[in-house]
Amino acid sequence: MKATPLPHDQTPASTLSALRTLGLERAGIAALESALLEPASGLAARFDAAVALITRATGRVIVTGMGKSGHVGRKIAATLASTGTPAYFVHPGEASHGDLGMIQSGDAILALSWSGETAELADIITYSRRYGIALVALTSNAESALGREADVCLDLPKSEEACPNGLAPTTSTTMQLVMGDALAVALLEARGFTAQDFRQFHPGGKLGANLSFVRDIMHKEEAIPLVPLGARMEQALIEMTGKRFGCVGVIDEAGLLVGIITDGDLRRRMKVSHDLLAEPVEQVMTPRPMTIGPDTMAAEALALLNETKRSVVLVVDGHLKPVGIVHLHDLYRVGVA
Repeated sequence: MKATPLPHDQTPASTLSALRTLGLERAGIAALESALLEPASGLAARFDAAVALITRATGRVIVTGMGKSGHVGRKIAATLASTGTPAYFVHPGEASHGDLGMIQSGDAILALSWSGETAELADIITYSRRYGIALVALTSNAESALGREADVCLDLPKSEEACPNGLAPTTSTTMQLVMGDALAVALLEARGFTAQDFRQFHPGGKLGANLSFVRDIMHKEEAIPLVPLGARMEQALIEMTGKRFGCVGVIDEAGLLVGIITDGDLRRRMKVSHDLLAEPVEQVMTPRPMTIGPDTMAAEALALLNETKRSVVLVVDGHLKPVGIVHLHDLYRVGVA
């Protein structure tokens, strides 16, 4: 049910504050989008250059920043690392006390500073220039010390902070975060990073479950309920009840799947049959049943079962030989949703 907006004079002050914050931060993102679309700004060309520079790097992306920019930088580094661009965060203060040794030739540095004049970044900037390490700046001031020294300066448009005092980084950090996400996704696409690649870095939790494959979940070998063509329904019922999937696959002499018998097939046949147990399975089965392959992703299998309103599906290889069976409960059990 759609909520009915309160009259403005009845809206709580805290809600009005939240709406102002959302509006100002949305305006900052809109300004960033406009700058990318405006050829005269040159931001799109510099963004493309930053992606190319990082793609060419043979090492890792070193993300750095101080204060709130540093917190945003940690998230950007994590996003880059999880989407196929090796990256980690180096604190600029620690860099000045030995951690510069973590930065090597072939790396690329992504330095965040809204003002571009963050004193703590001076040593990393100097180090990058001395040893020819690529430097990308994410700042609002292209004429700052950081902006001038960078190989590529992604200068973000200045926008009003949501903080009523104009002091606490709010809109500015949102813009930095959005640009970091844009970089990560552009690099992901440039590298051809796939869902299968993504799963390697996300094996745990619900995300890992959604990215797992049917072959990792399915019941195999003797657990698959199967009977041969020509078998009587008595044998099929014993197989169905013994394996407890509510169905049984029917295979030909070559072991290939030709049909399936489900609880629904049984109920329909019982209405017209005089001796169901004596009938051959081919008289009851549904031919050419729905199947999936073992390399189907678990999330796709769940979507298929939900779409077809079924609870179980047989898994076959490229020759239609049954290699497994998956029940809806198996997918829920491992966390697919």
